Amino acid sequence: MSSLAGKTLFITGASRGIGLAIAQRAARDGANVAIVAKSSVPNPKLPGTIFSAAQEVEAAGGKALPIKCDIREEDEVKAAVAATVERFGGIDILVNNASAIWLAGLADTPMKRFDLMQQVNARGSFLCAQACLPHLLKSDNPHILTLAPPPSLATKWWAPHTGYTLAKMGMSFVTLGLAGELGSKGIAVNALWPRTIIATDALNMIPGVPLERCRKPTIVADAAHAVLTREAKGFAGHFLIDEEVLHEAGVTDFTWYAMDASQEPLPDLFLG
Repeated sequence: MSSLAGKTLFITGASRGIGLAIAQRAARDGANVAIVAKSSVPNPKLPGTIFSAAQEVEAAGGKALPIKCDIREEDEVKAAVAATVERFGGIDILVNNASAIWLAGLADTPMKRFDLMQQVNARGSFLCAQACLPHLLKSDNPHILTLAPPPSLATKWWAPHTGYTLAKMGMSFVTLGLAGELGSKGIAVNALWPRTIIATDALNMIPGVPLERCRKPTIVADAAHAVLTREAKGFAGHFLIDEEVLHEAGVTDFTWYAMDASQEPLPDLFLG
């Protein structure tokens, strides 16, 4: 399968950034996309809402369903899944993209921020998978793809921001567990992570990162597309890197993904 035409994707955090880029790439194939996010009202600091994202998906050739949903809330997630199935008839793909970030150490991490990261990242990914599961089991090529890094116990990734690393690695371990549980049922459960820092609003949480040394969200979207068009059966438990996925797909020139092709891109967290 080389196209997502007619497939239905349930994408969390899809109102902007990487989630929106994945939605737009799927839309170019003629996919159905549930835009699942909290952003229903324009915010001058964070451009993009579920409604503007839906317009972009429709403009790209797909069908969109904007759904206001806080993935910390079980009832809201269940309602979002039900609305998606009612509109499109099922769910073929879950993309766990929504994530909360707070890059600070012990003394500078308010418990409110700590709790938010744990609830959105690992718990939210688990909850969305649980709610989508009955419908994924009916799909002829079901995928769960989570934006999470390869698991690591290296102290250098934990010491600077234990709360965030715990939350992000939580998504990785959820992926590992669900791959073991659902892989035998024909569901591809995998994770995808960028080789380099991506130019999204999350950069506001990483002081001193020069925009010109980042890559565009389209590189992750293209890699996600390559993953999601693979046969699901027998393809589970992989922690994929966007650049490696695209290399395997035959891409050799990555300069057009760069914000500034003359600059060396910065490696992302949790790699190396």
